[in-house]
Amino acid sequence: MKDTTKIADATYVDDVSGLKLDTSKQYTMDEIYFYEAQNITQATLKYLSLTPDKKLAPFSLAWFLVLHQEMFGDVWEWAGKLRQVELSIGVKAYMVSTQMQKLVDDLAYWEEHKSFDVIETASRIHHRAVQIHPFLNGNGRWSRMLANIYLKQNGLQPTKWNEDLLSKTNLHRDDYIKALKKADSGDYSDLIAMQSHTL
Repeated sequence: MKDTTKIADATYVDDVSGLKLDTSKQYTMDEIYFYEAQNITQATLKYLSLTPDKKLAPFSLAWFLVLHQEMFGDVWEWAGKLRQVELSIGVKAYMVSTQMQKLVDDLAYWEEHKSFDVIETASRIHHRAVQIHPFLNGNGRWSRMLANIYLKQNGLQPTKWNEDLLSKTNLHRDDYIKALKKADSGDYSDLIAMQSHTL
């Protein structure tokens, strides 16, 4: 399945496996993205309109799945379910659950030992979530939401992301991909800079 994070696309979607919309009609990528965006708005209001406490957003493995379901569950049946197939990006499918729990454990360690400031911690959450790519789709938007919830939970403003970041027409697309690749080698400086652009 192709990543519907790409926006500017009026071609019809061939694979609608798990789509909850009326499957008797065809949808363009733009139309599906529109419905996804409506769904994501609900999650945004829930988590970012006020400061989310640890009860609402505990940053546990179970909550990671809940958040994805809340963002995409009105549109896709597989929302909130860890993928069982290989993608062109992300860890092997059999490693997804383990790597997700490792992120939870690492975050607990970073917080306990004050390893990084809030923005760098958010950037590391963001990067690792993208790197794992735990779901069939929506991983980028989910990862950015995770980071924003963490920022908000810790008294900072959410990052202002252009949610068409992976659209080829987005001027910041290459910079964003380069920042993620740079973080792959342990240099988070560019991603931190991007994460610092608040709403």
